[in-house]
Amino acid sequence: MGTAGHIDHGKTALVRALTGIETDRLKEEKARGISIDLGFAHLDLPGPLRAGFVDVPGHERFVKNMLAGVTGIDIVLFVVSAEESIKPQTREHFDICRLLGLERGIIALTKTDLVDAEMVELVRMEVEELVAGSFLESASIHAVSAITGAGLPELRAEIARLGSLASGASKPAMGASTRGSGFPFRLPVDRAFAMRGFGAVVTGTVAAGTVRLEDELELYPDGHRVRVRGIQAHGAAAATAGAGQRTAINLAGVEVGQLRRGQTLAPAGVFRATRDAGVRLEMLEGAPPLKARTPVHFHVGTAEVEAEIRLLDAVAPYARLVLAEPLLLLPGDRFILRRFSPVETIGGGWVIDPYPPQLRRGPLAARLERLDTAGRAGQIKLLVEEAPFGLQPAELLARGFTTTEVGASPLIDPARVLALRKKLAAVVAEFHREHPLAPGMPKEELRSRELAGAPATLLDSLLGEELVAEAEVVRLKSHRLHLKQDEDAALTKIENAFAQAGLAVPAADDVLASCGVEAGRAKTLLSLLLRDGRLVRIGAGLIYHRDAVGQLKQALAARRGQRFGVAEFKEWTGVSRKFAIPLLEFLDRERITRRDGDARLIA
Repeated sequence: MGTAGHIDHGKTALVRALTGIETDRLKEEKARGISIDLGFAHLDLPGPLRAGFVDVPGHERFVKNMLAGVTGIDIVLFVVSAEESIKPQTREHFDICRLLGLERGIIALTKTDLVDAEMVELVRMEVEELVAGSFLESASIHAVSAITGAGLPELRAEIARLGSLASGASKPAMGASTRGSGFPFRLPVDRAFAMRGFGAVVTGTVAAGTVRLEDELELYPDGHRVRVRGIQAHGAAAATAGAGQRTAINLAGVEVGQLRRGQTLAPAGVFRATRDAGVRLEMLEGAPPLKARTPVHFHVGTAEVEAEIRLLDAVAPYARLVLAEPLLLLPGDRFILRRFSPVETIGGGWVIDPYPPQLRRGPLAARLERLDTAGRAGQIKLLVEEAPFGLQPAELLARGFTTTEVGASPLIDPARVLALRKKLAAVVAEFHREHPLAPGMPKEELRSRELAGAPATLLDSLLGEELVAEAEVVRLKSHRLHLKQDEDAALTKIENAFAQAGLAVPAADDVLASCGVEAGRAKTLLSLLLRDGRLVRIGAGLIYHRDAVGQLKQALAARRGQRFGVAEFKEWTGVSRKFAIPLLEFLDRERITRRDGDARLIA
């Protein structure tokens, strides 16, 4: 729960009367009698529920502090003094709550002990007029006094009733992301301090997901990697904390000087910050018309940065926001816009795409509208269609989608698969025409030419219909070698030269030089014989016919279990040491023989 309302309308006193906890913690707050920064309290409700209160300041100078507290709440406790009725920050806080998409609230008319019943009723009517047509139109209104306790039991009962509804809701106040366990953990930091004996501590309201002890997290946008040493939820030690809970987290791996309000704590390495966002705007009635490159204060989560609005259309509500500093933004995140002079709230909206492409204004507005209205499954489909080589699951998780929505395999548009296969087949066909004796196009050459920037596994996933991979080359399934007459004769001559040599083979260069075709084609023919397995490369410069190798293996099989040395092997085969040593090393690799001290054993 979060409070909202004008300064000195009794927000802090009401929270103290409900919970017994003083939320004004700063010396200046106690001296001046007004709230300056956020205050926190909690109230145990019937059953397993606990309401965590964020008490916000009401002074116009501290609206940015108010915004850091009200973002992410489930229920607003909207406070209006029965003595003063509606004031400027009453209206501004009300506008902020509407712009943030809050759906539940309770209205408290405070200080009723200072006025008569007729005045209370008049203020009630004024408040009903203010909230007409909004999410607070059907909210219950409670006339209360923090001094006498009047109306507090009924107010607590309404908090319990709405709390039970909010705890079962699937939609959080912050954005369109669901609070289920499958969604990534996020905690916008609203306080950071050092605690003696523990070190760095941050606090905030968990916006989504769950955090556990020993989790590895990251402070966005700064990139500090941290580990969770301890968790407190609503002031009590806990092993986990989930969405909606007021939480303090003791962090290891970071100094308190590196922490500040406005950071977001989330899983390490999952997200990336942005300084550019495609958004839908929702401007307040009476706000001055936006101009090109209008500068604004941009408030999201607990962060505030300067931003510039790049309008995409004079009428459409879609725009590009360029931020002065990077932030972690996800689709659905609600934000508030305040102008510079005078400093006042003029509107808000929600993030549609935290990484918009560089398109012209019209096409970008149309794309944002498609994403905005597509639903989560439709958004994934559109993003996948746009990606030239599809999207990896990690790329979609970085946009706030869940593992359930994304799955474990890369996603690529079926139409794009067909187009890529057609393109690759045409490229390989051209390679066959230019290199008729080559077995196929080298895979790395094909990948670097046509799939630069694509995942390494994409090429393999595109094979199987027209294309096939053999070793490190890709060829058309229909590809067959068509040798010229001189090439066919040279191929036979090369093979026969090694077949007739037995185990005392000639040098490969000598064979190629006398085969009858020029060196380039001769080397290609040798590669064909090696690829087909008719020739076997034993070592550097030593090539044997497969029949000779097969006969050698058969001869050794007849001596299985026998121990022998190099001299005996030379005697059996009739070859010199020049051939014996490479042949024995080859047989070791093939596990026909194995070293046994200074000798070998036939396996």
